[in-house]
Amino acid sequence: MPKTSGRLLALLSLLQARRDWPGTLLAERLDISLRTVRRDVDRLRELGYPIAAAKGPDGGYRLSAGTELPPLLFDDEQAVALTLALQIAVTTLGDGTGEAAARALTTIRQVMPSRLRHRVNALQVTAVERPVTLPAAPIDDDVLLAMSSAVQAHETLRFGYGSETLDMPPRRVEPHHLITWDGRWYLVAWDLDRSAWRTFRADRITLRIPNGPRFTPRELPGGDVTSFVTGRFRGADDGVIGWPCQGTAILDLPAATVALYTRDGTVEDLGSDRCRLTLGSWSWPSLAAAIARFDTEIDVVGPAELVDAFGHLARRFARTAASATSSTSSQHTAITANPVPTVVAPTFRPLVCSPAVALADQTASE
Repeated sequence: MPKTSGRLLALLSLLQARRDWPGTLLAERLDISLRTVRRDVDRLRELGYPIAAAKGPDGGYRLSAGTELPPLLFDDEQAVALTLALQIAVTTLGDGTGEAAARALTTIRQVMPSRLRHRVNALQVTAVERPVTLPAAPIDDDVLLAMSSAVQAHETLRFGYGSETLDMPPRRVEPHHLITWDGRWYLVAWDLDRSAWRTFRADRITLRIPNGPRFTPRELPGGDVTSFVTGRFRGADDGVIGWPCQGTAILDLPAATVALYTRDGTVEDLGSDRCRLTLGSWSWPSLAAAIARFDTEIDVVGPAELVDAFGHLARRFARTAASATSSTSSQHTAITANPVPTVVAPTFRPLVCSPAVALADQTASE
């Protein structure tokens, strides 16, 4: 029979592995008697582990949730996975949560056995976020917890949004999901006043208390939150994952070269240093510009809207080049005469593919 300390750790590991354990099965796994199982369970209770017992011939034991977090037992794989997750959390989460993750990481490393500590120390990970023009504002952990709790409890949320003041009526929404997208937190909710699905930036939300009544969850367009959010931020109609504008062109470049710089598209090798590129975007001009950035000869396969977009950009670029040439040639005269410049901003409406683009732009700015 193993020593008491080793037996207790083995028992704790089993209790954490599944919800319910019959006493006879625990005795069989540990190769001890039922009486010893009962004594060891009592010892774990004295150490602070909340273990519930069910009486009767089929009775057993369950590790329940307690008021305080007792010491936990992790196997090697769990410890490595937890350390890796905490390293990412330190560099990606807000100030409060990131600092807590750093403290937890230090605590775990201190108690690790040497064989495992060397393995974990060899795995140093830093999560690097993509640079953005306007970084996400820090969000209080309590706000995130309050929104997540409302999602789980199906309770209507009331909040002010953005620059809305306290004397303005609060937004009323049915929260369905709290998500992260490109370094920001968003709340996916059904807006009761607008009768529409919305995505709200969490850093612009000021919660009003108390919450509203409970609600019955609705089905998201697209069937799941990933499809809905992906389509929404691409400017597509609700429930559509793909880009609203998609086109194909043949480029005079090797497929291997184009593939290196194609994040979300399809590249097909045509031989003779040529390839077929299929891309998507929120508007036809932006799609044409994305293809033109490869700086090579382009043969548009389709659709016709993409051909028109190339013509639209060509005319605009020609005007820009002509204006720049004229400005350069008259620069000396302009400096001598010192005129007062007058700038007239041209009116331009993008050749968008879907009415949902306007909603997507509004969502991204919210």
